[in-house]
Amino acid sequence: MHMKTSPRSQPLAALLLAAGAVLALAGCASSGGIASSAQMIQPASIGLDANAPGAVLASDWWRGFGDAKLNQLTERALSANPSLAVAQARLARAQAAVSGAQSADGPHVSGSLDASRQYFSANSIYPPPLGGAGWTLGEAKIGGSWEFDFFGRNRAAIEAALGSQRAAAADAQAARILLASQVTRSYVQLGRLLEQRTIATRSLQQREEMLSLIKQRVQEGLDTKVELRLGEGALPELRQQIEQIDEQVTLTRHALAALTAQAPDKLDTLTAPLRAVSALILPAAVPANLLGRRADIAAARWRVQAASSDVDSAKAQFYPNINLSGFVGLASIGLDRLTKSSSQEYGVGPAISLPIFDSGRLRANLSGKAAELDAAVASYNAAVIDAVRDAADQISSLQSIERQQQQQSRAQAAAESAYELSTQRYQAGLSTYLVVLAAETSVLNQRRQAADLLARALDTQVALMRALGGGYVQQATLASAP
Repeated sequence: MHMKTSPRSQPLAALLLAAGAVLALAGCASSGGIASSAQMIQPASIGLDANAPGAVLASDWWRGFGDAKLNQLTERALSANPSLAVAQARLARAQAAVSGAQSADGPHVSGSLDASRQYFSANSIYPPPLGGAGWTLGEAKIGGSWEFDFFGRNRAAIEAALGSQRAAAADAQAARILLASQVTRSYVQLGRLLEQRTIATRSLQQREEMLSLIKQRVQEGLDTKVELRLGEGALPELRQQIEQIDEQVTLTRHALAALTAQAPDKLDTLTAPLRAVSALILPAAVPANLLGRRADIAAARWRVQAASSDVDSAKAQFYPNINLSGFVGLASIGLDRLTKSSSQEYGVGPAISLPIFDSGRLRANLSGKAAELDAAVASYNAAVIDAVRDAADQISSLQSIERQQQQQSRAQAAAESAYELSTQRYQAGLSTYLVVLAAETSVLNQRRQAADLLARALDTQVALMRALGGGYVQQATLASAP
């Protein structure tokens, strides 16, 4: 017995038949053989203990130095420096991209209202009175469509956009941490230069006093003009060193003014008492969970996730695209009849499309996305390895500087004692002025080294704070990442 098909069921049957034919052809455009090959690095492979307890660094870590002027400079830089505005603009752009991706996963509704004047041919398909006359065509319509994301293309696109947004947010935090470290390191550099100037000024005073003594001894016949010329020649050399230091002090103040978005002369009187700056309390080890709080590593990991979602979205483009669309409205020939009930029109129906042959466009797109994922994974691995090296270098440098400071302190004490004894012997006529100069040169070198080592210790502490993340706190989904 044959079943009779109603006219209304015929379009549905035709649609189902078309869907079956489309699915049967699904193998014509295939994503087979295209995949990412990169693997994310494991913490244990680079000597990190992921289970080691990690200290939590404060986001305002610079306050640990206990310097009010440094606090003011850093906070001003974080509120006024243009580089942070650039990072925030990039974040806003990424957030807009997320909104754009999310819009593709919901219904779209649009409306239109058209009116046009048209003359119909008397010899065409329209009989009189339409043919051979001019009429005004009117149409008012509301239409909508909704794509059914059965294969996750839209969801993957949203995840990719979210990954990029989170990476941009991490980049903004990285810019903040970098700016704070630049201000702090410039402040420490200013303190070192001012300390060097104090040492050079004190040395100049000592040599001026020594020159007065030499002149007195020459008048008494105890010294010759050789000692006098040596004493006089030492003064211009020190004055030149002071002038060089003054130049560097000015340039460093200009750099701090630029970092804090101020005029170059606003910090002309800024001082940085280096010996009043407290040392930071830093962790002795580098656990994986602490390195994971680095903003650049978090950003690199989010980019891996975004690239992986891009691959998923590219794969989903090989599958059928199913849409439901419909419209309702009014249409008439002659505006006077547009609002009549007989001018109503409406329609609704699904649509299925599937790429069958596109000359390799989809495969090329997927290959490109897979390559981008490989690059993102490689960048992440490089960031982790560089972070481990950076933190290990700073810790090793701090330990070495501490040992150097101990030895330098002993050497300076010996040099100061030798200079005092040589000066006493010269005043008593028991040694030459050349011996005093040699002893004084050693003292000056030791004083400079003491200031340099102190500044290096503080600068390295800042570098280590940045290497350990600078107080950046990542989202919970990244908590297990190195």
